[in-house]
Amino acid sequence: MGDEQDAKRMFIEAVGRLGRETQFHIDERYHHFYINKVVIVTILALLLVVAVVNVYLVSILYKDLTGIVSNMDSMRENMQVVSGRMQHITDNIHQFEKHMRHMDNIYAHTGAMAELLPDISADMSDISVSMTSIDADMLGMSNGMRYINVRFTSMTQGVGVMRVNMRQISRPMGALNPFMP
Repeated sequence: MGDEQDAKRMFIEAVGRLGRETQFHIDERYHHFYINKVVIVTILALLLVVAVVNVYLVSILYKDLTGIVSNMDSMRENMQVVSGRMQHITDNIHQFEKHMRHMDNIYAHTGAMAELLPDISADMSDISVSMTSIDADMLGMSNGMRYINVRFTSMTQGVGVMRVNMRQISRPMGALNPFMP
């Protein structure tokens, strides 16, 4: 009988230990579930804050892109006006250069005057040198104005391309605008 009682006692102790271990594991499991729940709620709260900030920043980006596109439209219009004015200036410089070429005829006629008026000859010679220098300067200035005109035309086209690209970037923002606060 002693062995039977020992066996019962050992069985009862084993069941008791198994019950305590099971309860310990259940308590530990609930504790981990609670920690996981707190971590998940915290992460969800952070994601919600990030989503709100993201929507706010997207709305600001949309407004900024719209402003950039309108500024580029204005810049393009102004560049076209400046380009037209530069073309007008280039044409005037070209006309002025043509008039300066007629100064050679004045020099030829002053040669005849120089024979009659020896005192004027030296001054006319200086004027001739100055006119040649002015003619060369005006030719350089005319070429420079043509170059500037070409550059303004290129800049105007570049701004037009940038404007089209900014419109393409801002279109998706316009589609999202009804969903934004």
